Amino acid sequence: MGKHKINEEPLNGKCSLCGGIYSKAAMRKHLELCTRTKKSLGSDSTLKRNTFHIVVEGVHHPEYWMRLEANADATLEDLDSFLRDTWLECCGHMSAFTIQKTRYIAGSGIDSMWVDIGFKPGGEKDMNIALSKVLAPKLKFYHEYDFGTTTDLVLKVVSEHERALERKPIRILARNEPPQILCNVCGKIATQVCAQCIYEGKGWLCDKCGRKHECGEDMLLPVVNSPRVGMCGYTG
Repeated sequence: MGKHKINEEPLNGKCSLCGGIYSKAAMRKHLELCTRTKKSLGSDSTLKRNTFHIVVEGVHHPEYWMRLEANADATLEDLDSFLRDTWLECCGHMSAFTIQKTRYIAGSGIDSMWVDIGFKPGGEKDMNIALSKVLAPKLKFYHEYDFGTTTDLVLKVVSEHERALERKPIRILARNEPPQILCNVCGKIATQVCAQCIYEGKGWLCDKCGRKHECGEDMLLPVVNSPRVGMCGYTG
């Protein structure tokens, strides 16, 4: 997918704990303090559990990023479902993690026929395995969603800590603010993108220019805050 032109402003992110706005680089240091002082409404302070601080971003579009906290006893399946629900899901495609040369695969919906007939090339494992069994601080690993129109993510385990037990296995600590992408025609803020032209780095359009786009309005998808923007049928 081609690069798009972003409005010349710092690509900041928002802390989910305090609402503060910080640069991508400064967010880690902020969260080190904020996670110690802000108690989650969904946590039980009487119970402690090891958690991983994970940063995830688009391989080709690192302006889309999140910092996550995941209970160590959550599974890769939990993490995959979280990424699908937050950033990726459009048609129930297959997905996979690659961790130290081992692939963990999940399939459902439109691609599930490959799993149903027992097709797991290269001896991939399934995702029903605890994060504590496969992750460690400083480890970098990868996620793919949709093996046709693929969205590639890179994840890194920043640290491991003991925290109050969260009711949800994974939560967002911080997330990028939506990039202000410019219309390729008039330079205003784009609200739509052509699912065909995006592969040439074009097709970012405001509402007015979208109505005149040569590929037709049926090819237009909304501009959303996700590295899967403009791909397949993803609408956020």
